[in-house]
Parts: sequence; structure tokens; C-alpha cells
Amino acid sequence: MIRFIALTLGIASLAQAAAPAYDFFICANINRDYVIGSTITTTNGLFQRDEATGEWRHFGYNDTSITALAFDPRDRNVIYTTTLNGLWRSLDGGETWKITTSWDVTEARDVAVDPNAPDTLYMGVPSGLVVSTDRAETWTRREKGLPDRGKYTQTVEVDRTKAGRVFAGTEKGIFLTENAGKSWRQVQPADETVNDIQQSPHDPKWWAAVSDKNGAWQSRDGGKTWKPFAVLPNDQPIYNITFDSTNASRLAIASWAHGVWTSEDAGATWQPRNAGLPENPRGWRVGVDPNTGRLYASIFKETLYYSDDFGRTWHADALAGSAVNNFVSVPHLSR
Repeated sequence: MIRFIALTLGIASLAQAAAPAYDFFICANINRDYVIGSTITTTNGLFQRDEATGEWRHFGYNDTSITALAFDPRDRNVIYTTTLNGLWRSLDGGETWKITTSWDVTEARDVAVDPNAPDTLYMGVPSGLVVSTDRAETWTRREKGLPDRGKYTQTVEVDRTKAGRVFAGTEKGIFLTENAGKSWRQVQPADETVNDIQQSPHDPKWWAAVSDKNGAWQSRDGGKTWKPFAVLPNDQPIYNITFDSTNASRLAIASWAHGVWTSEDAGATWQPRNAGLPENPRGWRVGVDPNTGRLYASIFKETLYYSDDFGRTWHADALAGSAVNNFVSVPHLSR
């Protein structure tokens, strides 16, 4: 999954003008040789890309189970992560952390902050969906309209144009709320888990979603109706889809059995782009650096790869033995 979070920017000074427009983050688990009880020490969790050096800098706590990352759009010191234990929150930029969920909310899959009501968070968990309206201090279930069986929620995405309008990807398809989770309705049925839902950074009415074995869909009317993307394989899981924020015509997916596929004509046609990746690449996640348009691909427990020609050629980057669970971009924070 990849998420762009709208933050309010101040007026940049001339010295800041050359700074990258966005900060680029990943959640990575580096665990190729690790098993429970192993003496191997690995550094996992949150990494930020240094645009000057190209290096990935670790920050926050070391946890192999971080699945998602979100920021408060008003205060970058407020960070949320989802893990096996639930949701962790930092109020000081990642220096200290506190778990804010109780024993009955675990194995959290995804978290999203409403940019138009930033005290409100939505979190997907195996047992459904929980909502906080007080910056993660307390959580309540808001699941009216979700199926009694099959409400496992893998992904949550907030519509940046309207407070309280949210999409949830479940085992039974895509569900939409327009009242902050008080009620949900199904807008795209599925019989396999929906793994990722994304809103185009160029056109807020254009949405895309992918699933385990039901393929991929797009919506051009704000998520009211959905149609399949043509050509894309649907016999094996597609784990995420990403828009290129530097080019409105480009998209990419990560497929477990088919590697990386890209489109450069707004999804009309797709091509496999695996030259230079390991043989039979198990595509885990793809993401695009919003500063450069560089395409990244996480190949499961191999390494992170990058391409500067949108997948035609690939180069090994860093984080050998990793699986990247999330790419996140936010407007650059000057320090």
C-alpha cells in the first residue's frame, strides 16, 4: 500500500526552495534469516529516505510487524503505526511511543487519518474496523453495514476531498462510508480480500483497488462505481497499486506471482516490468518517490529495487532481506 497525506505548508524561505517537496517513508521488515528465538539482530520498522544521499534512515522503534504509517496533518510529531499489538502513537516525532488500543484490538492492518477532520482515525483489523475521534486516545467499533462474516479489513483510505468519506477493503469487497463510519455500504463486491485502495493524487475522482484473486478495479466517479482494469492477471494476489504523483498517466502494481506491472496510459494497457529483478519475483509492494518519479519495488525477502525508467530496468537499492509493507509521502518538513 502507498499513501499521500495532505499537510498544511508554511511559506518556504529561499534557502528551503531547493529542498525536496516531499518526505518519503517506508515501513520495512528485514527478516530473511530471522525466526522467533533467533539471536540474529535486525533493524525493522520506519525508514525515511535522505534525498541528498539516497540512504534510508531508520527512526522510531524496532518492530518486525509494522504494517502502516500515518501522520497528523497539523503536527508531524504525531505519528501512528499499526502492528500485531494494535496501534502505537508518538507525540514527539518518534522518540517515545505508547500503545493506545486495548487487548481486543490486535493485528492491525492499516490506519488512515482524515485530513479534513484530523482528530479522526480509521483502522482496519481482522475483526472489522475501529474509529477514534480523539487522536487515538479511545477507539470504538463502527461496522454497521459491514458483513457479519467477511469483515476482515485489510486497507482503509480516506477521501481527501470530504471529511468522513472513507473506503474500506474487506474480504467481501469495497465498502464506503460518507458519515465517518456510522454506516457503510458495499460499492464493489468481491469474494477475495481487497488488499489496497488508492486515490489518484491528480484527480480525486479517480480511485484504484486490487485484490487477492479478483484482479484490480478503477473508479472514475469518486468510488461510486467500479470497473476492472483490462489485461492485469487475476489468478494470484495483487498486493498493492500506486499512482505516480509526477505523471498522471502512470500506475504500477505488485503481484505475488507475476512481479511488477506498469501502465503509462492511465490503465488502458499494462506491461510486465521484471527485467533485472530476481527470477520469478514475488512482488510485495511498489511505490513512487514523489520528488523524482523513481519507481520502487519490494521483492519479498530479497531487497528493495528501484527504477528510473518506470520499470524497464531495475537496480538493487538497500535493505537486503526486507519486505516493505507501506510507502508514505508527506510534504517536506524543514527542521
